Amino acid sequence: MAVKLETPLSLDEVLKLKAGDRVLLSGVVYTARDLAHKRFLTQGFPFNPEGAVIYHCGPLVKDMKVVSAGPTTSARMNPYLNFIFSKGIRAVIGKGGMNPGPFKGRGVYFAFPGGAGSLASEFVKRIRRVYWEDLGMADAVWELEVEEMPLIVGIDTKGRSLFI
Repeated sequence: MAVKLETPLSLDEVLKLKAGDRVLLSGVVYTARDLAHKRFLTQGFPFNPEGAVIYHCGPLVKDMKVVSAGPTTSARMNPYLNFIFSKGIRAVIGKGGMNPGPFKGRGVYFAFPGGAGSLASEFVKRIRRVYWEDLGMADAVWELEVEEMPLIVGIDTKGRSLFI
């Protein structure tokens, strides 16, 4: 049975999750890849990070509709984990795993299968807004409303990882 969660996520909610748990996530997620993470460091977040979920994704958008929203490799964002968790981010969605250390006591990693961008787009109900369009489609921060997006807890708040 899957755990149903809605953003923003509380620390109490994520502390209860265990590696391997199935989750159906609803609410708002924010896409962010390398360039957006670099900008978070210098300019802060263009959204409230408290309880937020970052999706390592460069969506393909046509006529303000998400056509594909598959995850990108998350390990590239390892250097930013301590910073984003210190600002209140509670979860990251991606593929391939990450360094489990920074997740301890602070957040979880949700895994979504790579190569399934078209499937992922089915869970995106609408684009709420886009930030930093100057970074280009793939690297802009897209505020997406998702409904019951199926995910697996790949790293929990105890640092247990399905990837190691």
